[in-house]
Amino acid sequence: MSQLEHFSYDNKIVRDFGIATAIFGLVGMTVGLLAALQLVWPELGFSQPYLSYGRIRPLHTNAAIFAFVGNGIYMGVYYSLQRLLKARMFSDTLSRIHFWGWQLIIVLAALSLPLGFTSGHEYAELEWPIDILIALVWIVFGINMFGTIIKRRENHLYVAIWFYIGTWITVTLLHVVRSLELPVSLTDSIPIFAGVQDALVQWWYGHNAVAFFLTTPYLGLMYYFMPKAANRPVYSYKLSIVHFWALIFIYIWAGPHHLLYTSLPDWAQALGTVFSLMLIAPSWGGMLNGLLTLRGAWDKVRTDPILKFMVVAVTAYGMATLEGPLLSIKSINAISHYTDWTVAHVHIGTLGWNGMLTFGILYWLWPRLYNTNLHSLKLANAHFWMSTLGMLIYALPMYWAGWTQSMMWKQFTPDGILKYGNFLETVTQIVPMYALRSLGGLIYLIGAVIMVYNLYKTAKSGKLVENVNASAPALEVHTHGKQYWHKWIENKPMTMLGVSAVLVMIGGLVQILPMVFIDENTPKIASVQPYTPLELEGRDIYVREGCNNCHSQMIRPFRSETERYGEYSKSGEFVYDRPFLWGSKRTGPDVHRLGGKYPHSWHYNHMLEPTSTSPGSIMPPYPWMYEDDYSTKYTAAKIKALRMFNQPYPVGYEDRIEDMVKKQASEIVATLKKEGITQENLETKEIIALIAYMQRLGTDIKVKPMLTN
Repeated sequence: MSQLEHFSYDNKIVRDFGIATAIFGLVGMTVGLLAALQLVWPELGFSQPYLSYGRIRPLHTNAAIFAFVGNGIYMGVYYSLQRLLKARMFSDTLSRIHFWGWQLIIVLAALSLPLGFTSGHEYAELEWPIDILIALVWIVFGINMFGTIIKRRENHLYVAIWFYIGTWITVTLLHVVRSLELPVSLTDSIPIFAGVQDALVQWWYGHNAVAFFLTTPYLGLMYYFMPKAANRPVYSYKLSIVHFWALIFIYIWAGPHHLLYTSLPDWAQALGTVFSLMLIAPSWGGMLNGLLTLRGAWDKVRTDPILKFMVVAVTAYGMATLEGPLLSIKSINAISHYTDWTVAHVHIGTLGWNGMLTFGILYWLWPRLYNTNLHSLKLANAHFWMSTLGMLIYALPMYWAGWTQSMMWKQFTPDGILKYGNFLETVTQIVPMYALRSLGGLIYLIGAVIMVYNLYKTAKSGKLVENVNASAPALEVHTHGKQYWHKWIENKPMTMLGVSAVLVMIGGLVQILPMVFIDENTPKIASVQPYTPLELEGRDIYVREGCNNCHSQMIRPFRSETERYGEYSKSGEFVYDRPFLWGSKRTGPDVHRLGGKYPHSWHYNHMLEPTSTSPGSIMPPYPWMYEDDYSTKYTAAKIKALRMFNQPYPVGYEDRIEDMVKKQASEIVATLKKEGITQENLETKEIIALIAYMQRLGTDIKVKPMLTN
């Protein structure tokens, strides 16, 4: 029998991450509410670039995912890991570096995204210096976590720790691959993948950022905090083992279901669908394991707000992980994709699963951290009902909006003509639903404000127990005698890390490598040429303003889409697109065949005052484009970088950039003058570069005329 060793748990780091979770939760929700309101009243952008929808929408998603949920993960991991391993964190210094490093990343994101510094990749918008900082801080977290595991005093690695291990290695792989880019300045970079390849890598990353940042670490937290809150053991430990291994192997394959009916090869789309449907089994196994942990404790659930939050969270997890695979069925995806149905689906996961579980954990932790009682159970219950009501009022109108959009987009008259040929008819129809969505978000936010007040009063009534004294015998690894079948790997955490890495790498390699090295997956079209320097700068302005948040550039092979937009999109048309801009939602119409559809003056007036060309539009104006000059400072560096990726710019092309830019800009301005636009010094303004890009879209191949609306 080993002699007892005395040590202490670090509660201060848990408290710090908890405060950050609560604060950034309010920030992320507030920005989300502003973005939602702008879809009802676009004037709430106040014609300011830093408040425009296209820039604050990625600010909201990054704040919700990486600031709110990210800090929530670290809060729960730092509390549970120490107690499960009977050891203080490996290094208090690394804990502090991790905390302040992560908050620095959040602040840099909050500054850079409104300034328009973005890669254009959904959920991975942050530019390369911040990407490097994220990698460094994540490595610090990993060293601290694995150092603690190695020095543990508990032989058994509980299931929650497996999910933490799986999360760390997979997020590492996702972040590294998605961040492969060539810097051209401190705030700009060129991704190494283009077109269809970039789309596949993006949704391999995007789907699995949801899987391995918003799901697997929270499943670890569920397996720790739900049994603690219910004071009952997990329902089935064997089921939790199956849940973990099946989930981390299957999840990584499902990304292509975001690209059904696009230019992605059919084999990759099929893989995404098959593995997405397979996900139902482990996901629902985990959900049932969580809910059945409460067997015999339902009387407590009726009165305990913490368990109420957790029950709704796990139920929302189950609903989202059933709906997601169903949306990967092509016939259902044909209805849901690019509509607000997807927005509703995502928010059932974030507001229900992540939000509600985070709230429950905060309410459970705070009295223990401060050695006191929760200030008010009534306020906690009020928060629960406001969160539940807010989530429903948010999601239900968005489901309705999504179904309305899809039906109106696809409906034909008996004569075979699109019934709603003007896309704006489908927008104005759902504005009331956007207003209801905003109301739901406001209710949810007010509930979070109540929670912050409740936690503040709880802390004021007690005193933080920074170090909790504990004792345990030193670790003795027993390898002799009969062991249950999974014990061999639980004694070897680094082996578990390696096996987890292999399992998650298989899916990524099978999908990505053929797209990169087999030319047949990205066939070339001879008439498709690289962008001119002015078009290249206009495209960067398009990305900066987040136009891809509302407009897709992917016409699917549906009659309703080819009648509305023109010839369906071919994979070879995107070989020079870095980043790809297919989009994930259509708040406005698809723009892939927009080039040549309208005169230059239409684009000029549309960007200055959208309702002047499109009455009823909810698109914001962009007056700064008419005042600010486009920059060609880094255009040569971009051309050189693109040549490194085999784009056929001839040697010396970059030396003629200024002349080519002036020539194309002068031609556009001359046409605008003929069309009645008389603004002075227009040749150097950003709007000219944007018009050059917009008029190029979809013109590299011959297409049939589009529907005019």
